Amino acid sequence: MQIGNGEFSYKWIDNWAKLPETDGWAHHGMSVTSEQNIIAIHPTEPLVIIFNIDGEVINSFSVPIREGHQIALSTNENVQNLWIADPGRKNLNINGVYEQIQGDLGGQVICVSLDGNVIQTISDPKHTVYNDGTFAPTSVTVFEKSEGGNDDIWVADGYGESYVHRFNASGELISSINGEEGSAGRFDCPHGVWIDYRKSSPELYVADRANRRIQVYDLEGSFIRSFGSEVLNSPSAFAIDNSYMIVAELRARLAVFDIEDTFITYIGENEAISRVERNSSEDVPGWPNNIDDKGNTIRSKILEIGKFNSPHGIATDKLGNIYSGEWLIGGRYTKLEKIK
Repeated sequence: MQIGNGEFSYKWIDNWAKLPETDGWAHHGMSVTSEQNIIAIHPTEPLVIIFNIDGEVINSFSVPIREGHQIALSTNENVQNLWIADPGRKNLNINGVYEQIQGDLGGQVICVSLDGNVIQTISDPKHTVYNDGTFAPTSVTVFEKSEGGNDDIWVADGYGESYVHRFNASGELISSINGEEGSAGRFDCPHGVWIDYRKSSPELYVADRANRRIQVYDLEGSFIRSFGSEVLNSPSAFAIDNSYMIVAELRARLAVFDIEDTFITYIGENEAISRVERNSSEDVPGWPNNIDDKGNTIRSKILEIGKFNSPHGIATDKLGNIYSGEWLIGGRYTKLEKIK
C-alpha cells in the first residue's frame, strides 16, 4: 500500500519484522547500524534483536534491563555500541491483567557492544531532585567525537522527574536542565533526546511530549528556541532523512520538519484512534490496545494498514526508508519503503 505524497511517498510494509506472536507490551526504540541492520527490543524479553532490511532476525542477545525503552548507537574508533534507556519498569501480563512492574535494577542507562557485552552503566544521578525522586530514563544520545563532539552522554528522565542530564564519557554528571532555563518553560515528560548535526553548530533536541512541543538547546545546555506546539500532539522520538527531521508522535502519526524546523507534512496520520474526539484529553478506552467484553486489555483489533496506531520508536536507513516500532501488546514493526 502506498501512503504519503511527493518526496514523502512510501510503500507501507505491514508486519515487516519476522517475530513469533507474543503477549508482551512493546515499548521500545529502533536504530539502524552502519551496516544497515535494524535494531529493536523484544516485546516481552530483555532481548536485543537485530534484523536485516527484509525483517529477518540475524542476531539477538540478552541485556540486563527491565525495559528497553529508547535506544541509540554511538561510534568509537569505527566500532558501534548500543545505548539503552531503561526506565526500570514494564507493563507485564500478570494472570491476564497488565500491570506496571518494577525491575530489580531500577532506572538506568546501559551501553553494550553489538554482541551483548556491557560496557557502561549510568544510574541514580547525583542530583538533589533524586533525594525523594525517581530516575526513570526514556532516551539517550551521545555527542560523538566523530561528529566533532566530546562523547558527552545526554539522558532524558522522561518518566521520572522530567529532567535532561548531561554526563561526561565516564558517566559523571556534569549538569542538568529542566526547561526552566528558557522562555518555553518546564519540561513535562521529555520523552526523547537527539543531537542534530545538520547545521554547522550541533544542537540538542528535546521531545517535550506532554507539552506538545520540541525544545532546542546548545550542547552546553543553554536554551535556544522552542517550536511545534501548533502542529504536534505527542512528540516522542526523532529520526533523520537527509536534511529532514522525522518526529514519531505516539498519538498515531509521524511529523516531518525541514532543517529550519518548519512543518512539512504528516505520514500515516491516525490521531482519531487515540482520542474520543479531536483536541480532547480523553483517550479511547483501552488505547493503544482494546478492551474485551470482560474488561481485560487485549491487543488492538483495529490496526489499519497505512495508518499508525502508536509509533514509539523510529529509525531511518541511508535510502530514507523508515522503520517503526509501535507501543501496544505484541508490538507492530512496520517498514515504510521510500518511493523514489
